[in-house]
Amino acid sequence: MSQAQASSLPTLTNSQNSALKTLTIMGYLEGTSFLLLLGIAMPLKYLLDIPEPVRYIGMAHGALFIAYILILIYAASKIKLPLWALPAGVLGSFLPFGPFIFDHLLKKHLRG
Repeated sequence: MSQAQASSLPTLTNSQNSALKTLTIMGYLEGTSFLLLLGIAMPLKYLLDIPEPVRYIGMAHGALFIAYILILIYAASKIKLPLWALPAGVLGSFLPFGPFIFDHLLKKHLRG
């Protein structure tokens, strides 16, 4: 997040800013792992009969997914996110590009 974006967010405590930053980073990691799984590992497995990338990227994605959900729950309680944010964040994690869109919508809402 650039300095211009950080200053446009409402006044949050250091703890809330930290929770939001952690959620953003984890969302980007989880979203990227899902895209790698769908866009690279799955085609390698089903088109070229190379199953190993699915095993490793799939395990990494699973761990990142669980971490993302836990951090989302923590951030929702810490920042007092709107009621729609928790289900939207969970739903977004099941969709390609979902965590990226959720992050954008959440920050847009927090800016007011």
